[in-house]
Amino acid sequence: MTTPTTVFDEEIRQRAREILTRYPADRARSALLPLLHLVQSVEGHVSPAGVEFCAEVLGINKAQVGAVASFYTMYKRRPTGDYLVSVCTNTMCNVLGGQEVYDTLSEHLGVGHDETTTDGSITLEHAECLAACDYGPVVTVNYDFFDNVTPGAAVDLVDELQRGNRPQPSRGARLCTLKEMSLQLAGFPDTRDDAVADGVPGEPTLRGLHLAQQHGIAVAGFNPDTPIKKAGAKEDKK
Repeated sequence: MTTPTTVFDEEIRQRAREILTRYPADRARSALLPLLHLVQSVEGHVSPAGVEFCAEVLGINKAQVGAVASFYTMYKRRPTGDYLVSVCTNTMCNVLGGQEVYDTLSEHLGVGHDETTTDGSITLEHAECLAACDYGPVVTVNYDFFDNVTPGAAVDLVDELQRGNRPQPSRGARLCTLKEMSLQLAGFPDTRDDAVADGVPGEPTLRGLHLAQQHGIAVAGFNPDTPIKKAGAKEDKK
């Protein structure tokens, strides 16, 4: 296999070798997912050259790499902005105004789904459930959450991003660029100040639990300390 002529320099090759060491020698193909994040951290998307690089590192063909890269939506197959702005328009967020948030951003930025602004700063996308229904409507920027977003707040958010600022997410650490986030997803730590944030579940997340406690609702006979056992497993006799 020929060596690809790309921006994947010796530092990236060393990181690729480090990723390979995380897996047994006979399971090297398991390293493909973090390798794809690694190449995305360099180019901002998984280019044909990135596919070739992963194939070279793993000793497999480009079709095998491409099949995986095209399956997962987190791997972008064309140039993507510094900030991937995802608007949840699934059922719960949609009922709460998610579609209006998306439509407002699309008009404001002059782009549609999976399109990038002319300055290269923002790629906008519809998203299916972002797993934050209790805070809907939600927007993520490079997978960090902004909760209870209104159309106006969403416009303010993207304006800040285009001015070069990094607004603080509702939950989590400081914002990363897509390339910085991809490097973290490849398994390399974020060395920036305030890169790690602590937090606890918010009140909307705990609302159901608190209502159950308030009204004395519990599963009959449930003991949270009971060990989990496989169905049909026999208990040990002492």
